[in-house]
Amino acid sequence: MQEFGPKLLEALTMILGMAWKTGWSLSLGFMISAIMQSIVASDKLRDVLGKGTPKEIAIATAAGAASSSCSYASAAIMRTLFKKGAALVNALAFLFASTNLVIELGVILLLIMGWQFMVGEWIGGIVLITIMVIIVKLTYPSKLVEEARRHEEESKGHEHGSMVLEGDTWTERLKNPKAPVRIAQNFVMEWSMLWKDILIGFVVAGLLGTFVPDSFWQALFLKDAAPWIQVIGNAMIGPIIAIFTFVCSVGNVPLAAILFSGGASFGGVLAFIYADLIILPLLDAYRRYFGWRMAAYIGGVFFVTMVIAAIIMELAFEGLGLVPQGGLDIKQELTQFSIDYTFWLNLIFGAGAIWLFWLNHKNPMHHDHHDHSDHDAHAHHHD
Repeated sequence: MQEFGPKLLEALTMILGMAWKTGWSLSLGFMISAIMQSIVASDKLRDVLGKGTPKEIAIATAAGAASSSCSYASAAIMRTLFKKGAALVNALAFLFASTNLVIELGVILLLIMGWQFMVGEWIGGIVLITIMVIIVKLTYPSKLVEEARRHEEESKGHEHGSMVLEGDTWTERLKNPKAPVRIAQNFVMEWSMLWKDILIGFVVAGLLGTFVPDSFWQALFLKDAAPWIQVIGNAMIGPIIAIFTFVCSVGNVPLAAILFSGGASFGGVLAFIYADLIILPLLDAYRRYFGWRMAAYIGGVFFVTMVIAAIIMELAFEGLGLVPQGGLDIKQELTQFSIDYTFWLNLIFGAGAIWLFWLNHKNPMHHDHHDHSDHDAHAHHHD
């Protein structure tokens, strides 16, 4: 009991360290996302995503990488694309890209876990989409797809429409005098959807990293098993843990770092990060959007895709000698403070974020505004 106080202080220090280490990259990522959401209208995307050709899959992937990194928001956009006529593989490619290829996720992985995880995540995102496309095309349930398009949705929570500027081209939209305000509105909306997930991710990671011994993680991730059992087992265990964390997108990176420092394999950690799309609240969202049968199909395809992609990435990085050895000293990494590049970047991008919040405060978003040319909606997942 005497150790509880010091350990709680250590956990708090880790939580603050995670927030400090990633603050500027979150602000930068959300700024880029807000700009893209202000100049790219997804109703235009629906016109070119109806067939599932390689070109269309590439367009959907690029659009996802440039969109919101919030899994809930991306799922809402995916729903609209699919129900308005986009091919299933295109809608799911958009969803995978928006949660695996966005810049803020890669930067946070670089800062907390190293460049190998950043590269593994981005290359793995392409591998995920490729495997998903193959599985969907081999198992395509035509009747189920049509049922899902017609499914009457259950409403839950609040809908938020991303604000797209007026103009025929993206350059015209960016030159629009309303651009700074619209970008600020989308920036604040992005924060409002993600801050709770990010905070929960930091708190859970800090508590687990402090109070759960490494021996628990080593046993869970089959540290003493034969290498081939460990590779396959970790790839399956990672997504199962993620399902029950309730944390999405960038919010699960701190916990991923704790898992890796505790004994999870490289592929197992990547599988955990990939699996933010099958956490329980999102599976329920798929059920509300498309019905339980389609939700089960999407969940099954995603799980198999994530496991296979994680095994491929583990074997590829192991074969190239790129897997980080010895785990991470995540506690030391996050509890050291110095006036370095992180300090100055937090000042610069923190000031930018404050300005955008102030601009939004002066010009609050009105959801009945006629300039909402993008009605696909970011779904706020907190009731």
